[in-house]
Amino acid sequence: MEQQCPICNRRRTENETLCTYHQRAYLNLREKYDQGKAALGIGWDEYLKEVADNPNTGEWVREVTHHLLQGKASTGSNQPTSSGSPSGSPAPL
Repeated sequence: MEQQCPICNRRRTENETLCTYHQRAYLNLREKYDQGKAALGIGWDEYLKEVADNPNTGEWVREVTHHLLQGKASTGSNQPTSSGSPSGSPAPL
């Protein structure tokens, strides 16, 4: 059975959670957050909201932020999810 990206239904590799495009966008989000979190002084979830609300954010990144924030909202738990952990640190997809 072909594995699909949960955001856009494109094919994804067995080793990845997202398609190539959304995986790259996610990795870019993580990298930029890791580089700037001290300067920003905000947690992962707040960072995702800021990025999603920024009019200059690209389509792929915006879709990833919405997917991650939706996943957090739908779990309704304090356990780590693909959108981040209770401590506000990003968790791997």
